[in-house]
Amino acid sequence: MMTDNNASAIVTGGAGGLGEATVRALIDQGTAVVIADLADDKGEKLAAELGDRCTYVRTDVNDDDMVGAAIAAAEALAPLRYLVTAHGGWGVAEKVVQKDGSPASMDSFRKTVDLYLNGTYNVLRLGAAAIARQEPGEDGARGAIVTTASIAAFEGQMGQSAYSAAKAGVVGLTLVSARDLSAVGIRVCCIAPGTMRTPIMESVGEEALKAYGSAVPFPKRLGQPSEFGDLAVHLLSNTYLNGEVVRLDGGQRFGPR
Repeated sequence: MMTDNNASAIVTGGAGGLGEATVRALIDQGTAVVIADLADDKGEKLAAELGDRCTYVRTDVNDDDMVGAAIAAAEALAPLRYLVTAHGGWGVAEKVVQKDGSPASMDSFRKTVDLYLNGTYNVLRLGAAAIARQEPGEDGARGAIVTTASIAAFEGQMGQSAYSAAKAGVVGLTLVSARDLSAVGIRVCCIAPGTMRTPIMESVGEEALKAYGSAVPFPKRLGQPSEFGDLAVHLLSNTYLNGEVVRLDGGQRFGPR
């Protein structure tokens, strides 16, 4: 596990769900963390709870100035070496052609791709440029990046065309960005979660959660955010993991619906 007390990380979507779990895991390992999110109340509360090695910066992942402010805040804590993109919160369920014969919304498709794919790439490119400025360590390593896709990138269900396309794009970024960034000693990996027990998922109620869990081969439950956070920290700290997409899904494979 990573025990780098002289490094900082940025976690987008760090105020809740998978991002919050990652923030907590990083802090537990001694890394300073910037919570980059738009959920001001949650982000500020979490940063206050975790102490002076953690700070919240309001961040729209598609706004260069806001991402730059998050980078500056991280560098003020310690050299920036790690980045995890775990932002989300928007989704649309729409078949390509609706029951009434009308086509799916192009605006919804653009909004989904803008958040999950364009936002991930924007943070990756700006964050990587900042990490590349750090002094290299062993093997010329400067840092590492973990992005978040979904198993929907591989088995998108009906109505998930926008989300599946966006997450497939994140998967596609993984190896090529790892190759691009090898010249500056930055590794890139990606987590593709299955059905995770985030606060949004918990809102459906226990009966629905059990039904979703029954579709998972083993263990027959939803994934815990802490399991995502632990994996993110491992991918950041294991220096021979690079260009890899790791499914975190209990062996689940989505069916058509």
